[in-house]
Amino acid sequence: MRPLNHPSISDISVEGILHALSDPVRAAIFSDIMGSECPHNCSTLLTVSARAIPRSTLSQHLRTLREAGLVRGERLGVAMYNVSRCNEIEQRFPGLIKAIVAAHHIQATGHNENPKRGKSRRS
Repeated sequence: MRPLNHPSISDISVEGILHALSDPVRAAIFSDIMGSECPHNCSTLLTVSARAIPRSTLSQHLRTLREAGLVRGERLGVAMYNVSRCNEIEQRFPGLIKAIVAAHHIQATGHNENPKRGKSRRS
């Protein structure tokens, strides 16, 4: 098997992150991985946002996320396990990942969980 490409933290770019998360399915996959403390393998991600995803498509999405530096993959036997690199990215680009994932969530659900309080009234 070919070795996996994991860019160093200094090679991760904002453009690469934005490109990888520009696809709503990839953003949802990453959000699932990011929200979990244990590694995800393909079988745990076959359903994203209540839609079934073929393994070959999921594999391509995970490769894009991995090459952008968003996840780290590790092979254990025939299974591939993926974990988020959020802590590393947070040090390089503070707040970027949380803002993108929050915006994706707002778009996916159609509402903002943190509405502004104390809206001003115009007379």
